[in-house]
Amino acid sequence: MRIVILERNSVGTDVSVDSISKYGETTVYRNTTAEDVAERVKDAEIIIANKAPLNEATLKNAQKVKLICEFATGYDNVDLAYCKSRGIKVANVVNYSTDAVAQHTFALCLYILEKLHHYDAYVKSGEYASQDRFSNFDIPYTELAGKTWGIIGMGNIGRKVAEIAKAFGCHVIFYSVTGKSSCTEYEQVDFDTLLRESDVLSLHCPLSDITRNLINLDALKKMKKTAILINVARGPVVNDEDLYTALTENYILGAGLDVTGTEPMKDSNPLSKIKDSNRLIITPHMAWASIEARERCVSETCKNIEAFLKGENRNIVNG
Repeated sequence: MRIVILERNSVGTDVSVDSISKYGETTVYRNTTAEDVAERVKDAEIIIANKAPLNEATLKNAQKVKLICEFATGYDNVDLAYCKSRGIKVANVVNYSTDAVAQHTFALCLYILEKLHHYDAYVKSGEYASQDRFSNFDIPYTELAGKTWGIIGMGNIGRKVAEIAKAFGCHVIFYSVTGKSSCTEYEQVDFDTLLRESDVLSLHCPLSDITRNLINLDALKKMKKTAILINVARGPVVNDEDLYTALTENYILGAGLDVTGTEPMKDSNPLSKIKDSNRLIITPHMAWASIEARERCVSETCKNIEAFLKGENRNIVNG
């Protein structure tokens, strides 16, 4: 098998991908732009990618390709219908980053909830050392216990977050975008109820036509003024311009984002104007990227390749 890894760096240079080479002659590229895809995959039988576009334009001359493996759960970069018409199987990796994303969800929430930026800066500035009392809590914060934690996207990550939120003492509610959720452990509510009742609202849904701009200004205005929004799903689920308005006009208390409308985030994004880290924290799409999660991503990709070579379907997303 001739294997091409288009975006080796997407799993981090500190994580080895050498295990993939046991399945065939492997060519590794650190990163691949859209313009370079076609040339790099023309002789490949197995393609491993993450964001590089794989469609008719980039694959039409790659007549030997039989399998595309994603170094990810999402497969927005692949034209599934075209691949199916060519008999090319597409496999993703599932549930490898659940623990990491759930952990980061609470890191973002607690950073905003407890004003950790303010209190860390207070100590490091020397103000704490010079005061005459043992404590300082000049910006009040609240507990998660007794609050309502709302979730959009009750898949593996959403359920893990719900489990942790419950351990904190939260009442968990969720909204199913498709209306087809099989989750019965937690209370399912309509969208307006979710917005109205959530003290924390975390997003764990895929990006689709029905979730794009789901959290817009109208939705944000329906939330509590004390609410915190957490987006560790996909950037375009939230309208960045509308979130900027909601934060600057105090429609909600704060937001923790691991994703934004474009990645990397552009200077033109209005959210870049907000410097108050007590209201907004943005991390660079790294919620999924614990060392353990990235190692699992590679090992699960190997299992997908092994299954394919045995004639078995494992995590095939296009039939």
